[in-house]
Amino acid sequence: MSRYSWSFAAGVAVVVAIGVLISRPSANRAMTIPAAEAVAGPVPVGPQVAVFAGGCFWGVEAVFERVRGVTEVVSGYAGGSAANAEYETVSTGRTGHAESIRITFDPAKVSYGKLLEIFFSVAHDPTQLDRQGPDVGPQYRSAIFYTTPEQASTARAYVAKLDESGVFSHPIVTQIQVLDTFYPAEAYHQDYYEHHPNNPYIYINDRPKVEALKTRYPDLYRDR
Repeated sequence: MSRYSWSFAAGVAVVVAIGVLISRPSANRAMTIPAAEAVAGPVPVGPQVAVFAGGCFWGVEAVFERVRGVTEVVSGYAGGSAANAEYETVSTGRTGHAESIRITFDPAKVSYGKLLEIFFSVAHDPTQLDRQGPDVGPQYRSAIFYTTPEQASTARAYVAKLDESGVFSHPIVTQIQVLDTFYPAEAYHQDYYEHHPNNPYIYINDRPKVEALKTRYPDLYRDR
């Protein structure tokens, strides 16, 4: 079923039913997650780029657009080639891409480690393999596409710290791999949360993520 075409009432019923049937509760939104500062390296100078994949890019984009120190968030595709980096093809799950977001941020205002904390605690559930909530397929996998060796070491060390903490009741399945190329998604996907706040998919799946960011990270939260 398309994420675009539902009536509100029908969409709410369908999404709730799907969520009950196939989705584990996202307990990470209420848990105390370990801080990432202890595994972070030196603070780099100047704008930096982070690329994360955590299911449908609409909600993940909406979360990071509200983080102080983030200057731009773009929805797109990573992990595949340019030949088929477009929505209808990526949606088949056969292109190797993951729906992703590219975050440009000022490390003097928000660290890469803090972005990782937000990614793991409110933006998605890192224990769901090749799916996220009602969305199923490798295009919705959990992944970190690092852009520097320092990001790679920080991400791996933080995942190890999360595993050791036992904060998640299931194993973390997040892939950590080098970013080859990021392909921006079609214009109608950008700022989708802002343009369609009453879309039932957004209302049920993504609004709670934004509210969780506001509650858990009040010092970093900003309104759009």
